[in-house]
Amino acid sequence: MVKVTARKKPQKRSRLKPAERQEMFDRFCRADPEPKGELDYVNVFTLLVAVVLSAQATDVGVNRATKDLFIIADTPQKMLVLGEDRVREAIRTIGLYRNKAKNVIALCKKLIADFGGEVPADRDLLETLPGVGRKTANVVMNIAFGEPTIAVDTHLFRVSNRTGLAPGKTPLDVELLLEKSIPREHLLHAHHWLILHGRYVCKARRPDCGKCLIRDLCRYPAKTLD
Repeated sequence: MVKVTARKKPQKRSRLKPAERQEMFDRFCRADPEPKGELDYVNVFTLLVAVVLSAQATDVGVNRATKDLFIIADTPQKMLVLGEDRVREAIRTIGLYRNKAKNVIALCKKLIADFGGEVPADRDLLETLPGVGRKTANVVMNIAFGEPTIAVDTHLFRVSNRTGLAPGKTPLDVELLLEKSIPREHLLHAHHWLILHGRYVCKARRPDCGKCLIRDLCRYPAKTLD
């Protein structure tokens, strides 16, 4: 008779305490008081396009592809005149460039038809644009309009779960918990700090714990101590 052993439930990682969360963001702020996103843009419209193009692509790659594009097409009207074929050719080095070119042209048409060619300063309205999801809308609201939104990408999702800052099963779970957990005075810059921390320190394969300024606060069981 085969003996069946009960499968152990995975241990739930403890969350950071309020005082630890405060200390975490105080340290981020002292190290980098005015964090910036790494996408290049010249106005709100080009920011929106850059963020749409950045899905499943690096910021460096997007910046390289849009450097010349944004010189000649920095408004929805100019982008439409350029046309889908030329947009596609300009961004062909970016992943999913064919579909992204279609989305860029489609969102330009909708911006002109529904919003007078202006990017709306409203997350729900932004999400009605082709190629724009909640994460993209949150980035635009934060950078362009100074709203304290949280854009949960893979880096931010990883850091939030690893550290115990805001453990969640989905990006939305993490976003909503972060909104409640982050000290109010740090909420505007929080998503930049967390994304940059995940990109350059708390990396997916080999987190650089030796350079981590919140190592003593972090709940990650596999963190290195030297």
